[in-house]
Amino acid sequence: MLHLQSESQLRWLRQVDASLDEILIDHAHCEHKAAATAMNLFGAYVDREELTREMTLIIAEELEHFQMVLDLLKRRGIAFRRIRPGTYGRKLNLLVRQNEPQRAIDRLLIAGLIEARSCERFKLLRDHVQDPELADFYGSLFESEARHHSTYVRLARQFATADEVRLRLDELSKAEAEIIDEGHSLPRMHS
Repeated sequence: MLHLQSESQLRWLRQVDASLDEILIDHAHCEHKAAATAMNLFGAYVDREELTREMTLIIAEELEHFQMVLDLLKRRGIAFRRIRPGTYGRKLNLLVRQNEPQRAIDRLLIAGLIEARSCERFKLLRDHVQDPELADFYGSLFESEARHHSTYVRLARQFATADEVRLRLDELSKAEAEIIDEGHSLPRMHS
């Protein structure tokens, strides 16, 4: 369902255990980036009615999640601050083809893969952390990330046939698995 070609490694859970505060701060930044991505897609394809309606819903939900993470940080006495981003999103976005409609397809599918990886990571966090509040919190976000993933994949089919989208999703998913398997030394939601 999530079109991921790899599972997160134990290495990432060790980063969570060692740097949970930083993972939580990065999560807030990820929610902000997800809203910004949806806003950029809205602006780029404003003539696509279904896409703009769906992006409006995703923007609102991602901003709500952003606020929820900020509230969680505040309850825990963790200051929200700027942190150096990991390389996951940048590496994925380098795969975007430059000519339309391939650009639209890639942007939507990459957004969907990021949502899928977030979904997988939220499930891992829910099952791994010993903190009931965090386990409940991440369990509550799981479903919306999966829904966003399927929305992005469905919207990509507005720009190409289902077979073309599936083939490109397989290619991008393979590349995403390689990026996530490389990991990153910084403890991030997608490191």
